Amino acid sequence: MAFGTFDGDADGEPMSDINVTPMVDVMLVLLIIFIVTAPMLSHAVKIDLPKASTAVHVEKPDAVRLALNDNGDLYWNDRIVGDAELAGLLAAAAARQPQPEVHLRADRTTRYERLAEVMAQVHNAGIGKLGFVTLPNP
Repeated sequence: MAFGTFDGDADGEPMSDINVTPMVDVMLVLLIIFIVTAPMLSHAVKIDLPKASTAVHVEKPDAVRLALNDNGDLYWNDRIVGDAELAGLLAAAAARQPQPEVHLRADRTTRYERLAEVMAQVHNAGIGKLGFVTLPNP
């Protein structure tokens, strides 16, 4: 901002206009510099890298469906079994490699004591994975 003039005005008032021409000149020079240098910054070398798979192919064992109704009856893959037969089936399942998962479904009105007995039998047989199957709320 200038406070005086050289043209000889005698009124002595300061000039209230801002001269933006030098700022526009500097901005245009910077714009040209950025346009010229931007392609140089994104220079990349194309390389065909080998693709390797690190995922190990593991066969997933069949899951055993174990169901318990409100009367305390046990179902092994939709076939009714007794407690003695359940122990033998669990021991055979625990001996398989890889060991199958046991999915336990129980009726809503099943006594907790009976459910705990079945869970203890599964644990004592040496089954490593026991999951509970539930129905979502409607």
